[in-house]
Order: sequence, then C-alpha cells, then structure tokens
Amino acid sequence: MKQAEKIHLDNVAELGCIVCYNMGHPGTPACIHHIRAGQGMSQRASNYETIPLCPTHHQHGGFGVAIHAGQKTWEGIHGTEAELLEQVRGML
Repeated sequence: MKQAEKIHLDNVAELGCIVCYNMGHPGTPACIHHIRAGQGMSQRASNYETIPLCPTHHQHGGFGVAIHAGQKTWEGIHGTEAELLEQVRGML
C-alpha cells in the first residue's frame, strides 16, 4: 500500500463511525469499510472508496444494524454506501 493511501485510510478512520455520527454520536471508534457498490463479488473497492464504520455498524450488529448482515435493509435505514461516501469525502 502506498503512503498516500495509508494516510487517507487513517484520516477516514479518525472521523469515527459515519452512522453513529449521523445518529448524533460523533467520535465512535471506527474501522474501514470498502464500499461494495459497483464491485464484483470478489472485488474490493479502492482504498479511496471507503467509509468509517464502528464494529456494530460494520459486522457485529445483526440484521439491519450491520452492513454485512443485510445491506439493503441497512442502506434503507442509514443511506447508501455512495451517499455515505460522499458525506465522508465532504468531511475530510
């Protein structure tokens, strides 16, 4: 990974979970989620197409709470990956 990509990923993660932020809980520690919109089944988006999500909203929250546990339902509640990506880009 190039240094510029690492810096970008660090900056994204430092924003905190974008879903928690939108729910009025800014600063929740976050990990990186590579968006899947427009990607094939086994392809991962670039390191510049990422959003920060806490473990609950990323993988561990169950159906409708975690993006990996029912993406369509999750996006209906929290917004699409593309919408959240644009928000994150505006915040950086």
